[in-house]
Amino acid sequence: MAHFVIVGAGQAGAALAAKLRSAGFDGDITLIGEEPSPPYQRPPLSKAYLLGEMEEERLWLRGADFYAENRITLRLGQPVTGIDPVARHVTLGSETLQYDELALTTGSVPRRLPATIGGDLDGVYTVRTLADVDAMRAQFQPGRHVVIIGGGYIGLEAAAVAAKLGLKVSVVEMAPRILQRVAAPETSDHFRALHRAHGVDILEGVGLDRLLGEGRVSAARLTDGRDLQADFVIAGVGILPATALAELAGCALDNGIRTDEFGRTSVPHIWSAGDCASFPHGEGRLRLESVGNAIDQAEAVAANMLGANQPYLAKPWFWSDQYDCKLQIAGLNTGYDRIVTRGPTGAAVSFWYFRGTTLLAVDAMNDPRAYMVGKRLIEMGRSPDPALVADTTADLKGLLK
Repeated sequence: MAHFVIVGAGQAGAALAAKLRSAGFDGDITLIGEEPSPPYQRPPLSKAYLLGEMEEERLWLRGADFYAENRITLRLGQPVTGIDPVARHVTLGSETLQYDELALTTGSVPRRLPATIGGDLDGVYTVRTLADVDAMRAQFQPGRHVVIIGGGYIGLEAAAVAAKLGLKVSVVEMAPRILQRVAAPETSDHFRALHRAHGVDILEGVGLDRLLGEGRVSAARLTDGRDLQADFVIAGVGILPATALAELAGCALDNGIRTDEFGRTSVPHIWSAGDCASFPHGEGRLRLESVGNAIDQAEAVAANMLGANQPYLAKPWFWSDQYDCKLQIAGLNTGYDRIVTRGPTGAAVSFWYFRGTTLLAVDAMNDPRAYMVGKRLIEMGRSPDPALVADTTADLKGLLK
């Protein structure tokens, strides 16, 4: 009987295993994760879970009985230490597992602050795993001061939670503006104003020189010479694709594990999906860090492992929750040269990214209708008249006709 092994028990790994079974695969499936918890949602970690509004079991993607009922063997808390692509086996400690097909859904790892600037001091945290958040939860006490390094979505979500819990919050972003890598100035302006309205100190255009402290962090020295007192520090400086196992197996890398349009790596019988995978997109390549891509790509790869031979066509979408603001993003804004603003109408506003007359992406704040219409238009390859987008008296759904 065929044995399919999946290394990486996150969103992509869980989706791939479930899809294999629902698509009719009757062989053995083993899902291996280095964390001790069953596959769980990561987005709520920096939101509801950190706030104490969600218990761990509610993070789980599936109930414990799902895996048993679907004959999916979970090997948790067992990191894979080796892959032999010739013998087709993976190594877990002193044990080897044979595979017929192997999928790498190893996800990503957070960038850490270097030890040379104090990144190894106690009281310095990242936000990626359940263990990361469990380790820092006790620090979130009213009146304490947290310094967050990095003004991307993870850093801003952590800042929102800390502010809601009554902490003093400073966000340090070395770029000229928060969200510069991922969003237009209009979106940056919206969230800067939102955070400052909640008492968060947003420091832009200044970097971290080093962290200070004897054993435990006590302050952050900035590149302009200022020292910020810090009871603890959160590093939100991005993530990197987890490619160590793929490299060990001889898989080609290209900003992640390089795959073809079907999810195959350069090594026979090894596939990849999720945050760690780089795949063809348009005239270039793309690696997406999102729940939507993890699920969609994993399901496409599962079907291709069973012979579907269907290229994966990404439909990017993302979201972020901060305070009472829900940001929903459709599309990819790379290469935009114009922003069209719709609103604000009450708390709702949306920013539409165009390149020439072509709609690329939409950032919608508390505006699910704008998000859904924009997403549909992008997926259909249609671009609306920018004047109609900006006209709040015009019916958005009419743009789909």
